[in-house]
Amino acid sequence: MIEFKHVSKKYGNKIAVDDVSFKINEGEFFVLIGPSGCGKTTTLKMINRLIPLTEGYIYFKDSPISDYPVYEMRWDIGYVLQQIALFPHMSVKENIAQVPQMKGWDKDRIDQRVDELLKMVNLDPDTYRDRKPDELSGGQRQRVGVVRALAADPPVILMDEPFSALDPISRTKLQDDLIELQKQIKKTIVFVTHDIDEAMKLGDRICLLNEGHVEQIDTPEYFINHPKNDFIKQFISQYDRNVQQQLKLDDVLENTELKSLQSTQDLPVVQHDTPLKKVYEDLARYNAVAVERDGKTHMLTREDVFNFLADSERGDAS
Repeated sequence: MIEFKHVSKKYGNKIAVDDVSFKINEGEFFVLIGPSGCGKTTTLKMINRLIPLTEGYIYFKDSPISDYPVYEMRWDIGYVLQQIALFPHMSVKENIAQVPQMKGWDKDRIDQRVDELLKMVNLDPDTYRDRKPDELSGGQRQRVGVVRALAADPPVILMDEPFSALDPISRTKLQDDLIELQKQIKKTIVFVTHDIDEAMKLGDRICLLNEGHVEQIDTPEYFINHPKNDFIKQFISQYDRNVQQQLKLDDVLENTELKSLQSTQDLPVVQHDTPLKKVYEDLARYNAVAVERDGKTHMLTREDVFNFLADSERGDAS
């Protein structure tokens, strides 16, 4: 589907990407990760020619990308940014419809596609199609950004740290939604992130870059069990530390005044020592969870967690 052959990108004397070669398979979720300045975003942007390469070749559907008219190629490659940049004066429907309109789709086909895509990401069309971007939450805007990239049914989606600006609960929810969405759409997704947890969760294969070089390309399991050098071991060890040192609910409970519950009140039930990141998945779907500790049940709300995280960032939580 996409192949890099000895690709380099230079800015003057600075080499941003150095002799990179790899192949991304059709339908694969391929993650680019590495330290800041390693060349991952540059690598992504060379695929749809937002950044021109200096040396080598990139192939798309077995032809060099230089063979395609730029506008036609970009119609076949959806693009999702961290700052989603929806047109503020346009409705959700109008934002999603941009590429289909440029491709000459008729109104009925566009209307049907917009509704279909909104349903895919659990946004009710009747509720959201006519809203403006400033009437949406951050997570909702990101969902619209994702389906806008899918609007003309491109075979490839590029995603440049799309969830990094979101709060932890929204980020976890959108990661889960993207996993489920990919099961339906089976697109080739190239995803840039600096977050090793996100890479391990989402990627079929991960490409770890360092100073413009490819250090290793493998499945998450192979990265954990068969790192090829000390740099990779050190980089992947952050994932192990994150797993081992995740905040527990106890950290929140000790710094939060909680309401006691006589019953779980149909809320999801979690134990007091559950890793907080696991609780995000429940809080992404419910406004609160029931926490069991010392034989008692307490209610923990999204607001409680947000307040704790904000205090932690300021250093107020002890």
